[in-house]
Amino acid sequence: MPKSRMRAYLIFTGSGPILVLSTYPKLTDDRLIQKLRYKGIDKFIAYQVDLDAVEPRYPSSYQKVSADLQGNEDIRVLDFNGHQIMANFSLDSLGDPIRFGS
Repeated sequence: MPKSRMRAYLIFTGSGPILVLSTYPKLTDDRLIQKLRYKGIDKFIAYQVDLDAVEPRYPSSYQKVSADLQGNEDIRVLDFNGHQIMANFSLDSLGDPIRFGS
């Protein structure tokens, strides 16, 4: 799958951060939001993360998860270990936040 079609997001939820890969056109796509709501995530603050920063930090799982997404519009969790996510990414390197929910 071309990297340009896949996106990575660091999503801060009520229960902690998760790192996801998505092939939806944007994080606020209604279909993606419905999947997050199904998992109990009604509001979040998220940041898009450069795939070139994600792949070397998760080489094995990145390959497996991105292969699983190939040809589908969907979302997959790459990491749900908040300590590991925070150790792997500098908050200073993240861009503007995407806020969802009220």
